[in-house]
Amino acid sequence: MSSWKRDTARGLIVVLPILVTAYIIAWLYNQLAKVPSPLPPEVYGSPFLAELVGVFVLIVVFGLLVLSAGYLMRTALGDLVEEGIDDVANQLPGLRVVYNASKMAVETAVSGTEELQAPVKLETWNGLRMTAFKTGKTTEDGRDVLFLPTAPNITTGFVIEVDPEEYTETNERVEDALTRILSAGFGETRDQPLPVDVGESDGDDDGSSPADD
Repeated sequence: MSSWKRDTARGLIVVLPILVTAYIIAWLYNQLAKVPSPLPPEVYGSPFLAELVGVFVLIVVFGLLVLSAGYLMRTALGDLVEEGIDDVANQLPGLRVVYNASKMAVETAVSGTEELQAPVKLETWNGLRMTAFKTGKTTEDGRDVLFLPTAPNITTGFVIEVDPEEYTETNERVEDALTRILSAGFGETRDQPLPVDVGESDGDDDGSSPADD
């Protein structure tokens, strides 16, 4: 019975993300297909081809717009434009919350784990250790700024200022630490060591026992 439950759970882990991704792609395609094409459907020969060309054109235009905006942000003028947009958005009551939240969400999504430095172990109280991440920032008094995420929702957490000697650096990868947090501690990392009984292996490797010496 336990084997059946385990196989079902693993199957859901594989199938459900694929179905959700396919649903989102289909929904986006249907929304883009509703945009009227500049040319009549008779030019394309079939309504489906007209929808397909229209969606492709919208994706290309959107990609060019994003690249153009990104190139502009690399210049001094781009910084001024971004500051102006932020100032205008922050003057709008209610909408400024939506604007800032969406901007932060996009920055988190596109930056991935690149903005997160090496994971560290932080002792919060009474020997209890928690996983935090170095942000690469420091305060004026020399403390390191760490991000202590919550599990399993890593989009919330605490930004804390800690002295360097108060946390322990590890050799763990960012991806492995995030996997453990996102899975609430149940996830498996890629480099999990195999359990080895050191006492038995030492005796077997030498082919001798302490009594033989």
